[in-house]
Parts: sequence; structure tokens; C-alpha cells
Amino acid sequence: MKTKGERTREHILATAESIILQRGFVGTSIEDILEQTGITKGGFFYHFDGKIDLARKLMERYLVQDTAFFNSLEQQALDLTEDPLQQMLIFLKLMAKTMEDLPGTHPGCLVAGFTYESQQFDDEIRSLNAEGVLAWRRMFVKLLTRIEEKYPMKSDQSLEELADMLTSVIEGGIIVSKVLDDRHILPRQLLQYRNYLRLLFGDA
Repeated sequence: MKTKGERTREHILATAESIILQRGFVGTSIEDILEQTGITKGGFFYHFDGKIDLARKLMERYLVQDTAFFNSLEQQALDLTEDPLQQMLIFLKLMAKTMEDLPGTHPGCLVAGFTYESQQFDDEIRSLNAEGVLAWRRMFVKLLTRIEEKYPMKSDQSLEELADMLTSVIEGGIIVSKVLDDRHILPRQLLQYRNYLRLLFGDA
């Protein structure tokens, strides 16, 4: 069970992330966060050394949550079938379903947001950001490698490029969904990538 201090810290982080995804890092002040959390300035600085430290903790938290989300989808797919192609197709279908079930458009990606404002951050935060994208690549390559070992591709493609393509579909889908205010775009783009894999590897 979390302590009161841990709950307060999580409240600050969740609120800060929500505001930053709406306004950007530069457009978000500590005062904005204090106003929405009801936390005093002393309470904020008890948990964080400043705005950059907050950004670092936000990125660390985001990457942990993101990894847990992908791992959960992978485990569900593994539990449902032993076939590697079907596992990946289920993985993508589950992700699309999760995105479709959101109450509105996807709120945005902290990795993308911090990339757009990378000049605001130190090398450690930029490295964390890059490691997050590389972690997605490794996970997706792992899933794709299982497929390739059983199903030869119809045309030779780099697994890393296929993995990065999925990252691009996710990030691009989030952006287009927000710009057009259409929450269905992201899940539909995921399903288009799913269809591409079925054509590339041949359905099981």
C-alpha cells in the first residue's frame, strides 16, 4: 500500500503529465501544476528539485507504464495461442481495442512531446527518451523474429524497420487522431499495420 507521500507524488506526476500533454512542457509552469493539484510550493519541492527533475521523473514513470502495457498485451497474446503470427495479430488487435475504448482521442505521448521540445532538456532526459523508443524496437523485433522463424516473408524486409514502422504508426496515429479530433484513426491505423503483416508473412 502506498504511503501518503507516494500518493501525493503520484498525484503531482499524473496531473503534470496531463497538463504537459495539453500545453507542452514550456507552456506548463509549476504554478499551473500547483493550482490543479492543490499542492503547496513547499510540497512540490519536497518531491522534486525543480521542473527539469519533474520532467525526468515523468519520463521514467512513463517508460515503466508503457513497458507494463506492452508486456500485458504480449502475455495475453501468448496465453491465447502458440502460433507466433497469431500472437502478433492478437497483440495488435488488443492494442487497437484498447485505443478504441478510450473515452476520447489519445491524450498524446510524452516521448513525442519531449522530442518536440528536446532543447529544453538535459542529456539524461534525452537519453531516457531515446531508450524508450529503442525499448519499443526491441520488443517489436522480438515478436517479429518469432514470426520470421516460422513464416518466410513474401519479400525481404528489415525486422528493425518493420518494428520502427509500428512505432511510427502508433505515434503518427496519435497525432492525426488529435489533429482531426477522431479517436478512431489510431486504432484503424494499427489494424492496417496488422493487415500488412498478414500480407507479408501469410496468414497462419
